[in-house]
Amino acid sequence: MSFFKKLKDRVSGQTDTVTEKFKDGLAKTRDSFAGKMNDLMARYRKVDEDFFEELEELLIGADVGVETVMELIDELKTEAKRQNIKDTSELAPLISEKLADKLDKSGEDNTIQHAADGMTVILFVGVNGVGKTTTIGKVAQKYKEEGSRVVMAAGDTFRAGAIEQLEEWGNQVGVDVVKQQAGSDPAAVMYDAIQSARSKGANVLLCDTAGRLQNKVNLMKELEKVKRVIQREIPEAPHEVLLVLDATTGQNAMSQAKTFQEATDVSGIVLTKLDGTAKGGIVLAVRNELDIPVKFVGLGERAEDLQPFDSNQFVYSLFKEIMEAEEENETDES
Repeated sequence: MSFFKKLKDRVSGQTDTVTEKFKDGLAKTRDSFAGKMNDLMARYRKVDEDFFEELEELLIGADVGVETVMELIDELKTEAKRQNIKDTSELAPLISEKLADKLDKSGEDNTIQHAADGMTVILFVGVNGVGKTTTIGKVAQKYKEEGSRVVMAAGDTFRAGAIEQLEEWGNQVGVDVVKQQAGSDPAAVMYDAIQSARSKGANVLLCDTAGRLQNKVNLMKELEKVKRVIQREIPEAPHEVLLVLDATTGQNAMSQAKTFQEATDVSGIVLTKLDGTAKGGIVLAVRNELDIPVKFVGLGERAEDLQPFDSNQFVYSLFKEIMEAEEENETDES
């Protein structure tokens, strides 16, 4: 059984809604990637060095990341030689399989980690403009719909309008927001939020933080102070530190991620606005080069478009047209 058939079987066990969301959300990337891939396969019938050079350029152009692309090309060359693959059409399932392997690290859990007992605290970090506050609102809605009692902490006290934006989400979702006045100490907001969440019997606390990157030292100190205050009250918290990145910024998102990785213990990535870019390969670069699991992806504007990341759905959506073309060829041949 080819990897394409295995992939189709894996996603067929999931709801049609999830498959449609990934398919629609990755439309720009798929249209660009699949079109170029089909063109490449048409121009090169034989697997040779020229083919691999163009494939390398195609993947780098999709923001897969130079380091990841070089690894991938080396692996493909080795495997093509081992399996004696001569025809480029036979290489497509292998490419998809290798991409899936890089996204889905063996034994890794992409799900959100929760407190074994008591309140789960999730800290959101990221620069201004990536959709961090909106992401927190969408996550709050998800938890609320699942029956959790949620409180949000307006810890981004420096960006103009950040507190009000979170309050709007609170009103929309029906979730309490703990705040202080603009310019207040974010750590003090976290302390108040924990006390308020406890008094309300909340089991999920979602914490916004400032997104300033002008001075990495200040950012580090601020986040460390926030975490110290949280851990003083709940020693095992935060249970997740989610870094929010804007997929449309491409490699700039990678440099942001590296800065935050140095500043705090990032446990997962939320990649927003994936539907707004034709370079969805950034998911691979983030996952493979930073070695941090992608927990959520933004596949549209609505709250329900923020989806838990699924590597099988991602690769399936990316190769959908190529897979369908292969199925047609097999039908014609039979």
